[in-house]
This record gives sequence, C-alpha cells and structure tokens, in this order.
Amino acid sequence: MSAVSEREAAKVNAAEAAAKLVRDGQILGIGSGSTVEYFVKLLGKRIKDEELEIYGVPSSFQSYFLALSNGIRVASLDEFNALDLTVDGADEVDSELNLIKGGGGALTREKIIASAAKKFVVIVDWTKKVSYLGERFPVPVEVLPFAYGYVCRRLRELGGDPILREAKSKLGPTISDNGNFIVDVKFQQIDNAKKLEKEINNVSGVIENGIFPSSLVDLVYIGYSDKVEVLKRK
Repeated sequence: MSAVSEREAAKVNAAEAAAKLVRDGQILGIGSGSTVEYFVKLLGKRIKDEELEIYGVPSSFQSYFLALSNGIRVASLDEFNALDLTVDGADEVDSELNLIKGGGGALTREKIIASAAKKFVVIVDWTKKVSYLGERFPVPVEVLPFAYGYVCRRLRELGGDPILREAKSKLGPTISDNGNFIVDVKFQQIDNAKKLEKEINNVSGVIENGIFPSSLVDLVYIGYSDKVEVLKRK
C-alpha cells in the first residue's frame, strides 16, 4: 500500500469511528476538510440504509453542500440551543489534545460549533500528531481587513511571524466565509495553548484564531491504515 493510500485508509478509519457515534434525531455540528468529507459520506450511507433523520449545522460552504448531498437536513444555531455532537478535523493535535485548526479558513465557525456542542469529536490521520503545538503548522487568525496592519504588529509583539494567506485561484488574499482576511502566524513552540489563544483574541481586530485548547475537546480519533487510536480528555 502506498503512503497516499495508507493515509486515505487512515482517514476513513477515523471517520468510521465517529460516524458510529451518531444517533437518530441528533443535531450535529459539521466541520470541514478531507477527513470530515469521509465522515459525512459514511453518515449519508447510514441515513439512507437506516432511514435516520439527522440535522446538521455546517461550518463552511463546503460542508453545507456536502451535508445537503448526503441527506443531512441543514439547520442553523438560530433553530437549536445546543448541538448534540460536533465532528471536525484538525491540522495538529498534541498529546494534551490541544489543536491547531483553520487550514481551510473556516476556523471561526468551526470554533463556534465546537463550543456549542455537548460533545466535540476530532478525527485525524496519524500525520496530524505532533510533539508540541506549532511544530508544523502556523496558527490561522481571522482578521478584520480594516485592522490588518495593526493586528500584524501586535502578533509580532506576541512572538509570532504573521503572513497574509494568499488565494490560490485568484489574485489577492484569501477571504473567509465571513468576509475577512486569514493571517497565518508561525510561533516557534506553543507551550501554553489556552494562554496564547486568549492573548491573540484580545487583540482588537482579531475575529478568532485557530488554537483550540484541550478544554474544548472531548475525544480524538487518530486513524491509521489498520487501526484507530482513541484519545480522551483527562
């Protein structure tokens, strides 16, 4: 099995584990990314085979259309006070269950549906495990365009190296689903995720950042080609 197919098999295994948690009538928060795509498709098969009724609050336009095409009834947080379960991916997971998320630019809505859920479950393949947060990925920060210059100066004062994320299919910056800039901020090593998350969010002009502290996370399924590792919050 090639490295690529091993990784895809790992994503499927993690997604299958999460799909088994879903019960008829539940209201789900649906994250974004390739592993979540497997989860939604597997859930769609269950909806069809078992005639389930599932409501979903998507975190992005990508997950919105994916939910619709797989039989999930799209809803909003205006309709429900809380979500039964939110399932999402991550760019990094450390041993304490702190996360970096937002590689797809949907970090603000992803953090909202994670916070609104009774249970937040993360699904990743083994390549997302890191020995410390910030080892491989920068911290995405959603920034009000008006405040871009000021926010970057403040992020440098916090020890970060901010770079405006450029769009891949058009000239100019990446624009979030909320109409804001995404700034990727490299920190050498993040030893206190909760503290840095708060410090970044205290900067005027920052909408949200991609550090998800372990206090948000209930369960992580780490997929391998032949198994799933389960990490629970201590």
